[in-house]
Amino acid sequence: MTAKSPGTPDQDQSKSGDQAPPENALPVPDPGPNQTVKPPQVRNGYRSASATAPRVTIKDIARQAGVSKTAVSFAFNLPKRLSAETTQRILEVARELGYTPNPIARSLNTRRTHALGLLVPQDISDTLANPFFASLMSGIGQVCKSEGLSLMMIPPRRGSLVDATYTALIDGCIVTGLDADDDAVQALRRREIPFVMIDTDAPQGVPCVNIDDAEGARLAMSHLLELGHRDIAIVAFESFFGTPEKYTGTLKHRFDGIRAALGERGISLLQQRIYTTEVPCTAAGGAQALQRILRLERRPTAVFALGDAIAYGLIEAAFAHGLSVPGDLSVVGFDDIETHIRAEPGLTTVRQSALAKGARRRGIAHGRACAATRSKTPASSFPSS
Repeated sequence: MTAKSPGTPDQDQSKSGDQAPPENALPVPDPGPNQTVKPPQVRNGYRSASATAPRVTIKDIARQAGVSKTAVSFAFNLPKRLSAETTQRILEVARELGYTPNPIARSLNTRRTHALGLLVPQDISDTLANPFFASLMSGIGQVCKSEGLSLMMIPPRRGSLVDATYTALIDGCIVTGLDADDDAVQALRRREIPFVMIDTDAPQGVPCVNIDDAEGARLAMSHLLELGHRDIAIVAFESFFGTPEKYTGTLKHRFDGIRAALGERGISLLQQRIYTTEVPCTAAGGAQALQRILRLERRPTAVFALGDAIAYGLIEAAFAHGLSVPGDLSVVGFDDIETHIRAEPGLTTVRQSALAKGARRRGIAHGRACAATRSKTPASSFPSS
């Protein structure tokens, strides 16, 4: 019997096809009986298990699927140009090869992101705390779904809405709560991104979706005045302008309606019995408004909240302070939103459809929808003075 030299493979091992590693190869650790070797991972559209792994390209997919490179591009970007069977075959081959398209590279090639932006002047947390915006986004989302688009919310980035606008990867934009001369809107113009505006005074040629805010506010204020209220608090959502005289857009129009209702009865907005304040358009903002009202020397008997989110928060805070609504304090809102907050016997509010605003497929320049007051509680339940 001849002794084997160190490192010489057994005869059976040689027949199995195994080969000794080269002298300069690194040792491969034994995974052990309870461990498995992870398969190569796919990153950025190609296999990244090792530095020498070949990158998977659309040319590889085309060759494997028996189609042209253009067909592969269509399968990922314009699948309607191919038959369903061809698209499915291409995508299956891409998965087998471990290909994942790089969205940044693809947008550079196609110059499209298939995403719309929703430009909002507040932080995301404050925006989503207002149910009106949730309904608005739901309407926008309905159209995005049917058109194969995604929706990106664009709030201020590190305190700057202009910076957020410049860095957003979008094909078009919906602008809410901003004037046409706002720096962020001008940034959209400089980037040549088409946009539609909601709830503002858009310049000629810019599509815009509005309601008749002035008439809606006039109806609501007239309702309170007809009930005999003269000590009234008007709670506006934050404008960053500070006083009604400087308001623009939606707030300007709503205060125009308020002034009209007061003027019909010879009352001025500047009289001491009319109190105005601003808070965030959230339930927390409504609670903040109630605290201010309770500190007034002459306490109002009624509140006109220019957003239902404020109104419901104020009502909830009133309940917590042992106040009766409408027994101690009458409240009128604006929006007709759905909310989980308890409100008995209900809220009288100005009705508008945020869902319809968001779903409007083509903005109508300076378009108007009729606003009407819908009383969820009988007017007789309000105090007359």
